[in-house]
Amino acid sequence: MTYKIMVLNTGSTSTKMAVYFDDKKVLQKEFEHTKEFLEKYPYMSDQLPMRQELADEFTREASEEYGGFDAIVARGGILPPLHAGGYEINDVMVDYLLNVCAEEHASNVAACIAFELRRKYGIPHAYIYDGISTDELEPVARVSGIPDMPRVSVTHCLNMRATAHRAASDIGKSYAECTFIVAHLGGGISMSLHKNGLITDVVGDDEGPFSPERAGGQQVIQLIKYLVRKNKTDMRDKLRVMRGDSGLFGYFGTSDARRVEKMIAAGDERARLVYEAMALQIAKYIAGLAASVRGRADAIILTGGLAHSKLLTEEIISRIGFIAPVRLYPGENEMESLAHGALRILKGEESARSFRYDG
Repeated sequence: MTYKIMVLNTGSTSTKMAVYFDDKKVLQKEFEHTKEFLEKYPYMSDQLPMRQELADEFTREASEEYGGFDAIVARGGILPPLHAGGYEINDVMVDYLLNVCAEEHASNVAACIAFELRRKYGIPHAYIYDGISTDELEPVARVSGIPDMPRVSVTHCLNMRATAHRAASDIGKSYAECTFIVAHLGGGISMSLHKNGLITDVVGDDEGPFSPERAGGQQVIQLIKYLVRKNKTDMRDKLRVMRGDSGLFGYFGTSDARRVEKMIAAGDERARLVYEAMALQIAKYIAGLAASVRGRADAIILTGGLAHSKLLTEEIISRIGFIAPVRLYPGENEMESLAHGALRILKGEESARSFRYDG
């Protein structure tokens, strides 16, 4: 039996959809959204109708061509801590993402859209897989220094976990046998430590290096003073300072690293300094995760869109290559990872959990 799977990934500047027959992609479309266009939608919830319409159009056309689908799978948003793997999207999850979650993230709307598409087109299952709130931290990694505010795991788990599985296969081991430090280098940068089949420590994109669109970890007292000066009173405005208006975009008005590299090639020393600082911060946080396993890692993995940059990766490798061999897996691979996760559930190799939230 061939399973037909619809895949949905809402990113900060795009809405991507694809059709897979088992693990083979037969159709994909990406709707790009410029920052100027998105300025019409101050908050992520405002974007829901627009993205819903795009997804509905794609699904309608795909259904006419390929017939019904066995499942739709979407990127998971900022939910309470989750296990790795798949969750069936339900009313409770949609309500949480729309009415409870206070954090802005593009993936928050994906599950809501998928749930509606499941209803409208009679798709038997709607899943999220390896959501960004996947949390398997060891107890020692959960201690934050503030007693009633433990650390939580919010990362690009989907791509990092899939890439870790791929790297394990490439070196002839099972994922559960390996120890990997994985850095996802994209619009936001996050990192994870994979040990004995679990993600035991992380660096979230709000606590690690700055990136094309994120401020990363900041000096807390200086940040508070800055927000007071800027008179940021709404929580979402405060978060936008950290997510979207900072990083390379804050310095240069672009989150496209290729444009920054062209500035460097043209002799822009400020661009060179900022880009080198980003590489340095990435290396420092990778080294920090290495401390969690006393430097004993099978490999350090660099993935995500920025891993295509030779200028950036060579600078990072020059600083952390002494820790472990570095393996490059450029690209985000999120659509493929979502499809493969849903396929494993449909084939009975994994089970999807049910999302619950008690308030």
